[in-house]
Amino acid sequence: MINLLFESLQNILDLGGPVVLLMIGLSVLVTTVSLYKFWQYAASGVGRHAHLKSAVEAWDVGDRSTAQAALSASKSYLAPVVRMAIEGQKDTQRLEAESETRFAKLESGFRLLDSVAQLAPLLGLFGTVLGMISAFQALQEAGSQVDPSILAGGIWVALLTTAVGLAVAMPTALILSWLESRMDRERVFAQKALQTILSPEGAAPAPNVELAHAHA
Repeated sequence: MINLLFESLQNILDLGGPVVLLMIGLSVLVTTVSLYKFWQYAASGVGRHAHLKSAVEAWDVGDRSTAQAALSASKSYLAPVVRMAIEGQKDTQRLEAESETRFAKLESGFRLLDSVAQLAPLLGLFGTVLGMISAFQALQEAGSQVDPSILAGGIWVALLTTAVGLAVAMPTALILSWLESRMDRERVFAQKALQTILSPEGAAPAPNVELAHAHA
């Protein structure tokens, strides 16, 4: 099994050079990070805020007991932040900082995916340039006995690295875009939930001090 693996790696190295081997390593890294992010999102309940949304809606209309019950049933990673607001935390900056701390954990790995998405096409182009150099060197060494197949074969191998680079970059960019769009929606939901808790429509109106003095 190990010998077969080494033979496969050697074939890849002979065909596309070290650049293709490097990009295969990057693709394995991207796959690992992507699977971890999908698991992390599922475990944290990203996008699943049914109980939390019910709690916020109940609080907004003044139904405090229903809001507390729905909040206790929520398994959302944002539930502790909403609980802080419900229990009397009025500092908006503190609540936003707590939310951002949780968002930062969910956004870990984004920089890596972005770097791979940008670097992979450049690595592919770099491999193509190296392959073209080798092809023209082989053509020069052939001298007057030029065989077009030598140049065609070299160009084919050279372009392979560009294709591999694009094959790594495109799905990486799509995965990153999807993850970022999910986090954008999470931020909008968190901001709306906190603002609703801090300024509910069902809150009792403040007494009119001037009117009270007038009646007195």
